[in-house]
Amino acid sequence: MINELAYALGDNGCCIREIAEFGAKRAAEIGKDKVFNFTIGNPSLPTPPEVADAVKAILEDTDNLAIHSYTPAVGDGACRQAIADDLNHRFGTHISADELYITCGASPALAATFHALAFPNAEIVTIAPFFMEYRPFVESAGAKLVVVPADIPDFQINFEAVEQALNPNTAAIIVNSPNNPSGTVYTRQTLEKLADLLRRKAEEYGHPIYIVADEPYRELAYGVEVPFVPTIYKDTVVCYSYSKSLTLPGERIGYIYVPKAATDSKALYTAVCGGSRAIGHICAPSLWQKVITRCAHLRPDLTEYDRNRTLLYEGLTQMGYTVAKPDGAFYLFVQAPGGDSVAFARKAMELDLFIVPGDDFGCPEYFRMCYCVSHETIEKSLPLFRKLIEA
Repeated sequence: MINELAYALGDNGCCIREIAEFGAKRAAEIGKDKVFNFTIGNPSLPTPPEVADAVKAILEDTDNLAIHSYTPAVGDGACRQAIADDLNHRFGTHISADELYITCGASPALAATFHALAFPNAEIVTIAPFFMEYRPFVESAGAKLVVVPADIPDFQINFEAVEQALNPNTAAIIVNSPNNPSGTVYTRQTLEKLADLLRRKAEEYGHPIYIVADEPYRELAYGVEVPFVPTIYKDTVVCYSYSKSLTLPGERIGYIYVPKAATDSKALYTAVCGGSRAIGHICAPSLWQKVITRCAHLRPDLTEYDRNRTLLYEGLTQMGYTVAKPDGAFYLFVQAPGGDSVAFARKAMELDLFIVPGDDFGCPEYFRMCYCVSHETIEKSLPLFRKLIEA
């Protein structure tokens, strides 16, 4: 006997990685320069040199056992303090180290948080388009994922639809801004309106409705404000990763922030600790906690991403594609000509163009492209996209 849910998750893998792997296979067969793979959000900026310097310094000036030993489950105190100091400096907050829990990136942060919030019959709301892994994270925690339809074409929030989705079983709503897959950044006005709605409904239901702010792309914004959600709505849990901001996706380092101002904050933080334990998360890598202690203040240089974003957005819109304007992250969300993103993606594959259909993101008429690729890849791909839309 086996767990049927686990079997289903294993049998139906992430479509992004499946398409990416097929693209990599084609590159091995015909040459990398002939394949245009826009599938996986693997950062293409170099890791800041200060990170490499920190690694070298730690290996030289820190006791070997201290580098490689377990840290406390909640994370090393110096690392948590460095993150708190950075957030306070940026957002004018008064965060303390004991409000932070260090994780192996944003995914276990989200999974632990959903476990913490999954009271009996709990529902967690997400707004399309949404990161497809929310569904297994939420459902494996024993909660129900409720999807609010997308606010097309701006991809802000359809408040009427959100209000209809809320009920006494609603534990939380996920806010992902800058958004994967659309690149949209929720405006301060949008977030303030959402906060007002949630306060009103929380009072009506007699319990808090938390915002789970999924923020791995917080630092990737192009001339727009990315509001720090806890300064707008106190009942917010932040899940963060350094994968994108410092180009460290393979090192798996991030954190959960549970504000002391949040309702039942002490119990919520304890439940987050228990949720992390339930998913087998012992502690984040000790070496990389020490690196973040020295590098939490660093920010990425987005010049190359912005250059790619401009070329791809302007190139596709000039051809007649309908594209959600991306103000953050490194994704473009494009309406599929004909309205069927799966069919369009299959046509694109015939030209060795690899894109991700929007079905699992909650928008089957759109497809996602990652522009964290070389500028040359985008330049060479544009004639193929023109050929597709003309066909």
